[in-house]
Amino acid sequence: MRAANDDSETSDRDLRDFSGTLVLVGAGKMGSALLEGWLRLGLAPNHVAVIEPSPSPDISALAKRGLTLNPDLRALRDAAVVVLAVKPQIAAAAIAPLRAIVGAGTLVISIMAGQTLHFLVTALERAGALVRAMPNTPAAIGRGITVAVPVRASGAQRQLAEALLSATGAVEWVDDEALMDAVTAVSGSGPAYVFLLAEALAQAGVAAGLPVPLAQKLARETVSGSGELLHRSPLDAAALRENVTSPGGTTAAALEVLMAQNGLKSLMEKAVAAATARSRQLAG
Repeated sequence: MRAANDDSETSDRDLRDFSGTLVLVGAGKMGSALLEGWLRLGLAPNHVAVIEPSPSPDISALAKRGLTLNPDLRALRDAAVVVLAVKPQIAAAAIAPLRAIVGAGTLVISIMAGQTLHFLVTALERAGALVRAMPNTPAAIGRGITVAVPVRASGAQRQLAEALLSATGAVEWVDDEALMDAVTAVSGSGPAYVFLLAEALAQAGVAAGLPVPLAQKLARETVSGSGELLHRSPLDAAALRENVTSPGGTTAAALEVLMAQNGLKSLMEKAVAAATARSRQLAG
C-alpha cells in the first residue's frame, strides 16, 4: 500500500507496502490499539511517528525498532497519513501544530468523538482528504467496529483509511455525517450498556441467593459467550433469543418482564436517544 494520494489498487488488510510517514497523534488506549493493529498487519515501525507527551513503555520500546517518538514536526514535511486520536477537549491545541505537515496529498483520519468534518476542514484547510471515524473499545482485542464518513477522499484514500481502521475490527461507511451521533450512541457507547447488563445480571443473581463470585462468573461468561454466539451465528439476535425461549418456561417468564411496555426495549430507546442528543450537543 502506497502513500494516500496514489490511485493504484491496494490490499484490504495489508500494510506491508505502505510508503511515506504515518503520524499518530495521541497514543492512549484507542491510539495504541490502532498502532498495535497496524504493526500486526505489517506496517514497518520506521514509517510511523507518534506524538504523545506521556508514552507508555510499549510505545517507548517501539522507538528502538525505528518508530519516531515526539519528533520535530518541521522535519516530517507532508505526511502521507495523520491519525487524530486525542481527546476532543484538546483537539484545537493538538491540531494547530499539524498544519505544518498536512498537505494536499495527506489523508487525515479523526477518531475524536464529537469533532465534525467542518471542524477538521476549518482546522486543516490544506488537507486533501478527511475521514471522521467512530471506533469502540472492543478495538483493544481486535473485535471493535468503526463507522466512518469521508470528505474529498479518492477511492484509494478511502481504501487506505479502511485498511488502517480495520486493523481493530469491522468497518462500515456512511455518507451522511448526521448519522454519526446515532452511531456514537449505539456502538461508541454501546459496550458500556453491555457491561452494565453483565453487572446487573450478577447483582440479580446475588439477590436470588447466589454467592457473589459465582454470580459474577455466571454473568460474565453468559454475556461474553452469548456475544460470541451472536458473532458466529448467521441468525439475527431475535432468532437466537427465540431459540432459547420455550413457551411457558423460565426464559419466557423473565422475558415477559424485560419485554413489557416499559421494559428493556423502551429503556434502550431512551438511552440511545439521550446519548445521541448529547453527541449533538458536544459537536456544537
